[in-house]
Amino acid sequence: MEGRMDARRLYDALDAGRKARGLSWRQLAEQAGVSPSLLSRMGNGQRPDLDGFIALVQWLGAPAEEFMVRPGAAPDTAEQPALETQLALLLRARNDLTDADREYLLDIVGATMRRIKADRRER
Repeated sequence: MEGRMDARRLYDALDAGRKARGLSWRQLAEQAGVSPSLLSRMGNGQRPDLDGFIALVQWLGAPAEEFMVRPGAAPDTAEQPALETQLALLLRARNDLTDADREYLLDIVGATMRRIKADRRER
């Protein structure tokens, strides 16, 4: 099976995680165990090598599949991950929240999304 990595999505997730943790790009690189130049190259549209990719998705706490594009699917038409999944990544990066706080916030988002979907079905 053939696929490819969405380097822009990975870079954007790293940027969101970096900002949420109040880190510089250099600090992110140090925490993730990659070179700052790798992050700089990614900012210029280049893809990381396999070891760099693994280190970065581990730093994010995200499944690698979140940054994969299915063969034949254009990036903007690819199915987006659930909002709850995206928010879980951001919440996991917060040092000022307990696990219970994160779960509570995700429960609220989940309930809200169920309500939105139900309202759409009624229309």
